[in-house]
Amino acid sequence: MEITLGDGPIDVEVRDGVLRARGLPYGRAVRFEAGRPVDPWSAPRDATRPGPACPQRIGRLDFVTGPVLRDLRVDEDCLVLSVTAPQDADRLPVMVWFHGGAYVAGGGESAKYDPTRLAHDGRVVVVTVTYRLGIFGYLAPNEAEADDNIGLRDQLLALQWVQRNVRAFGGDPDDVTVFGQSAGGDSVLALMVCDGAEGLFHRAIAQSAPLGVGTGTAEVARGRADMAAAMQAAMSASLGGASPRDVGAGRLLEAEAAAVVAAQRFSTLGGMAFAPRMGRRPLPRADELAARFAEAAQRVELLIGYTRDDGAPFVALQPRVARLRSDFVRRQAIRVARRPVTARIFGRGAEAFAADWRANGGRVGTYRVDWAPGDTPLGACHCIELPHLFGTPQTWADAPMLGRARGPDEALGERMRSAWAAFAHGGVAALPAGELRFG
Repeated sequence: MEITLGDGPIDVEVRDGVLRARGLPYGRAVRFEAGRPVDPWSAPRDATRPGPACPQRIGRLDFVTGPVLRDLRVDEDCLVLSVTAPQDADRLPVMVWFHGGAYVAGGGESAKYDPTRLAHDGRVVVVTVTYRLGIFGYLAPNEAEADDNIGLRDQLLALQWVQRNVRAFGGDPDDVTVFGQSAGGDSVLALMVCDGAEGLFHRAIAQSAPLGVGTGTAEVARGRADMAAAMQAAMSASLGGASPRDVGAGRLLEAEAAAVVAAQRFSTLGGMAFAPRMGRRPLPRADELAARFAEAAQRVELLIGYTRDDGAPFVALQPRVARLRSDFVRRQAIRVARRPVTARIFGRGAEAFAADWRANGGRVGTYRVDWAPGDTPLGACHCIELPHLFGTPQTWADAPMLGRARGPDEALGERMRSAWAAFAHGGVAALPAGELRFG
């Protein structure tokens, strides 16, 4: 089936009443520069195969989710997105997904983020976005001509693409919900205060945003500035005088690893070393943030939440826990510490953010995911909702977080997808009263 976009025609796949267009370029990536417009084309472009992910090191949460990039190629020119819609879509709500991965891992084209069931059953058009990560997206060299917050600008560019093109897939550009998990959830919150983002979306779902890491105070902004300087110095030392613009992607990833090591002395901030920086375009200064969020509350409806044991994988990654020789002791340590860590990094921040949103006159719903497979110390851990929203039991069969069950709870998945789609259709008013609980 052929569809004509603003940049040119594309050939898409239609199967079982669902249309999928994959690997669509929404911009051109030039190293350390904001995304550039796509060159138009005239002959139909094949949109039946996934596009690339950003070059990256092995994801630190592969022991939770399994490999996310299986069978995906990587390329610096990775500004691509995919659109999934009911074949008969006509002015349906649009949901734009930003994946997680601590701003250093993941890709929107992953089979694990296949939104076919969400699009089909929820009657929504789903756009999954790939953006630049790590050293390619969030650590520009200390040069006057280098752009800031490049990965976040990529996300803005994708939302602008949606405004221009989503009608061709039966989506309504005036009814857009952005949603994301972990770093993707953090991105959603950042987008709400970005210059140039107003009007690009109307609802937002922030899943397990690590608000306890902190982005919105002057003290944190100064800490991130100091950390960025240390990371830039480590990057330069790793490159041994070579220009970061000229070396290969593999050499840059080695420099990224050195930068991450340098970030560890900055305590909690180093846990998410790469992230959008306040006071750098297109974000406001930290002292302007509260007012900007208060303004956003007037125009964006919000659904925000976390999983009961979000912190469990990060406890497991702590060197003191990882070094424990006894598997029994290690599992017990994770079980004991996972709830306090969850509260500190995810839970209290989400609850406070929801309360502030409400106090500023905004409409907000909250949720918590309690479902756990029962036979892993990770419990209802970070990412546990993802197999219930995306993919199939087969694509998630290698996810250790699912334990021996090796698959999501199908009934729970139907409930979650239904709730997410209901929010996209009708906002907070379409959700049951009170906090949503899953599991």
